[in-house]
Amino acid sequence: MSTTPTVLLVHGAFADAGSWAGVIEELQSDGIPVIAPPNPLRGLASDAAYIASLASQIDGPVVLVGHSYGGAVITVAGAAENVVGLVYVAAYVLQEGESLGELQGRFPLSPLVSNLKQWTYPVPGGDPAVEVTIAEDAFPAVFAADVPTEVTKVLAATQRPLAAGAFEETAPVAAWQTKPSWALVAGADQAINPEVERFGAKRAGATIVESEGASHAVAVSRPMEVADLIREAVRATS
Repeated sequence: MSTTPTVLLVHGAFADAGSWAGVIEELQSDGIPVIAPPNPLRGLASDAAYIASLASQIDGPVVLVGHSYGGAVITVAGAAENVVGLVYVAAYVLQEGESLGELQGRFPLSPLVSNLKQWTYPVPGGDPAVEVTIAEDAFPAVFAADVPTEVTKVLAATQRPLAAGAFEETAPVAAWQTKPSWALVAGADQAINPEVERFGAKRAGATIVESEGASHAVAVSRPMEVADLIREAVRATS
């Protein structure tokens, strides 16, 4: 069994696992084992259960890394026994019993909220449920202002929707209460108010780094900065 933790990268809403490509390349160059599975984006409880199940099937310790909504997911999934650390990247850091909506509601809303587009998807045995994406014309400014235009167009076209109900689900557990955490705050984030990121990270007692001028897509625009923080977490938990 390896003593070097496996890094499990959890993407957030409006993105997919490919958004970690630059970070993965950095970690692999150091010989750090890493996987980046799809996050279903169907609800906090079910998404966290999926990620926790994956983590528990990895031999040896695991460091969970969550971007954006993925931060809420790892807060819950991090309760898995072999998870030894949590890294939040421009992410929500929930308290036990708190929802995304409640945490956001403590601070001025970001431009994301007024630029969401609603869709519906079928639910077996029930009425269609609502999911949201970012309006394509608003996507560059809201999500990825420091990413090249040609890349941003692809990100906007390939974004994955988040079930609207995820905003109201509460976290049944906050794994940071018993496990060490690190957090990167994206200083120019227009999707999550940076104050939301700072507040949650400070409340969790996380080791915090600020990425001044970084957009919400900091893992795409500044993969080395993100990887450096993950390396720190891996070294501390090895």
